[in-house]
Amino acid sequence: MEIPYTVHPRPDTGVTNAKVGIWLFLASEIMLFGGLFSAYIFLRMGAPEWPGTTMSGHYYASASDILSVPLAALNTVILIASSVTIVLAWASLMTNNFSKYRIYMGLTILMSFGFLIVKSIEYSTKFEHGLFPSESTFLAIYFVMTGLHAIHVIGGIVVNAYLLGPGAKMWKTNPTQYTNRIEVAGLYWHFVDIVWIFLFPTIYLI
Repeated sequence: MEIPYTVHPRPDTGVTNAKVGIWLFLASEIMLFGGLFSAYIFLRMGAPEWPGTTMSGHYYASASDILSVPLAALNTVILIASSVTIVLAWASLMTNNFSKYRIYMGLTILMSFGFLIVKSIEYSTKFEHGLFPSESTFLAIYFVMTGLHAIHVIGGIVVNAYLLGPGAKMWKTNPTQYTNRIEVAGLYWHFVDIVWIFLFPTIYLI
């Protein structure tokens, strides 16, 4: 038995069940990250120095003295480009071009891994210099916020890889519903991108 409104929009909302679900999920995610950003603001306002002195006694006048702005900027470019490719993947399905969809979705997944590789390089550099979350309030909130974001990137990779792999069977049986699934995955990925666009200037530049 087919679940109603998986292909056609609901009469009460004007969108499919999947879109209703993803918007509700993203609303909860906004509250999650909103709470973390609020915590960051209050912690910074109450700190006499920022980033300040670590537990090891090292003083840092600005975030750029600890963090790598070039690596973060590279990751920003990677995520923005991946948002473009996932839109192109959805647009390819809308024009019934499955081969182009596979290319664009594959590029999206590759860039997602690229983001994680750059982030792992950044993390490993911090650990080599003894910069752990326990060293200062700044480092604690940096690792929490960027680490949580990285987990969301991993979640996006899992979903997109499934849709490109085993989940692609639906394209043959129900192409409209499959296209809707790609659109929903794209909305989630755009959210991940937007969160990073806020994280980059907030933590690395300001």
